[in-house]
Amino acid sequence: MSQQCKVSMENASSQIITTRQGALSGITDGDVQNWRAIPYAAPPVGALRWRSPQPVESWQGVRQATAFSPSSWQSSEYCQQLGGGDPGRFSEDCLYLNVWSPVQRPEPLPVMVWLHGGGFTIGAGGLPPYDGKALAQRGAIVVTLNYRLGHLGFFAHPALEGEEERVVHNFALLDQIAALEWVQDNIARFGGDPNNITLFGESAGARSVLSLLASPLAKGLFHKAIIQSGYTLPDTPQEQALKKGEALAAHFGLQNATADQLRAIPPEALWPLAAPLNVAPAPIVGDCVLPEPMLEVFFAARQHPVPIMVGSNSDEASVMAVFGIDLAGQIQKLRRERRLGLGLIKLLYPGVKDDTELGRQVCRDMAFTTLGFVVMQAQRRIGQPCWRYWFDYVAEAEHATYVNGAWHGNEVPYVFDTLTLAEPARHYVNNNDLAFSAQVADYWVNFARRASQTCDILDGPTRWPACHHGRDVLLRIGVNKHAEFKLENRFMRARMVLFKRVMKHHVSLD
Repeated sequence: MSQQCKVSMENASSQIITTRQGALSGITDGDVQNWRAIPYAAPPVGALRWRSPQPVESWQGVRQATAFSPSSWQSSEYCQQLGGGDPGRFSEDCLYLNVWSPVQRPEPLPVMVWLHGGGFTIGAGGLPPYDGKALAQRGAIVVTLNYRLGHLGFFAHPALEGEEERVVHNFALLDQIAALEWVQDNIARFGGDPNNITLFGESAGARSVLSLLASPLAKGLFHKAIIQSGYTLPDTPQEQALKKGEALAAHFGLQNATADQLRAIPPEALWPLAAPLNVAPAPIVGDCVLPEPMLEVFFAARQHPVPIMVGSNSDEASVMAVFGIDLAGQIQKLRRERRLGLGLIKLLYPGVKDDTELGRQVCRDMAFTTLGFVVMQAQRRIGQPCWRYWFDYVAEAEHATYVNGAWHGNEVPYVFDTLTLAEPARHYVNNNDLAFSAQVADYWVNFARRASQTCDILDGPTRWPACHHGRDVLLRIGVNKHAEFKLENRFMRARMVLFKRVMKHHVSLD
């Protein structure tokens, strides 16, 4: 047995893990151990607000890692309604991660690092749907984390320019990079394989994965990626972000703000700001993290060369109401502006006559479904495998409520196999739902364990082949809301080709 495995087994019995920064004592939950609130960067408070994350100071003795850390400042009510649960206490001191590991780990295990969603304004790594126990029981090391949200995570202002040798606006993405660096340095001590790290996330978490796939600073920090419900909203231009930063300062009476004055704004005053001062659910392009737009990187197939799984849900447009988008109004706007050719749209959506339903499907496909097609084509161009999926399962008790299919975010507790922990599902899921969830979680762990250029078929209820060498195949996870796995060739191909062309046109205009 290797020395690394001996250390892992010895620590498994004592619950004590010694990281490079110090010793940690976690908790044991049956056959899984969990360490919570492990600091991966120095608290970004005071003079460290709006700066790159700094290294953690080492500590003496054994640090108790048994309770989740505070979350970044956000709306508690909004997070409980839409973000997965109660985010608990808030603090700028929020850069902590959590690790789940099976007690028995005789060999280095695949690592799965989760980036939570929430429009970059809500969420936390310790929310119930993201509990890593079920994935750890399948033989994976699971890491979840907090990162800076809202204006604390994405901010630009002339007063902050020149403070660092590099230009930084995407502090939240740098937090995620710092967490990945911590994983590289420490995860072997928890039984993980630092050469087999899968980065996965949903919504804003998926957008983060896409951004890190495009960022030169994240090269080599992960080896596979899963993109769940990533969206095509363009990155925020640096010039626009700087103007918004000046407008925010003026809102607080700081017409010619200094850096110290900006850092003196109470953190609780930032998150409630409404449009046009709120943060867009997209990173800022033009800094050291994202020197060029993410979409342009994928259009040019310059993303980091790693295996990717990518997909979205059948009713992603359910999230549009959160951003105040009138679905019928979008079709009426197309009709007025004569954009896209409404006749062509109707040919692509035969039988859909109601503007609201047409808007629901068009907005879903333009904002979400097409991204999977773009990623697939980019992967094929660089010779990397890509597994595509379409999630359309709805718990049996929810069929009357979710008439249009799986909502934005509905797949998350299936991926983590946490239906019995997630609200409101835990009150009504049955054995059939749980069995289906277990199969979905198996696919995700199989990807983390085996996906590669030489292993391009994932085992499960349906053998799931990757797209490469001209192959365009997608796994339908749930068919018409029911428990079925089905392969489909050239899924929505005509729609995808049209909407990709529209996306490229708008990127070129920007």
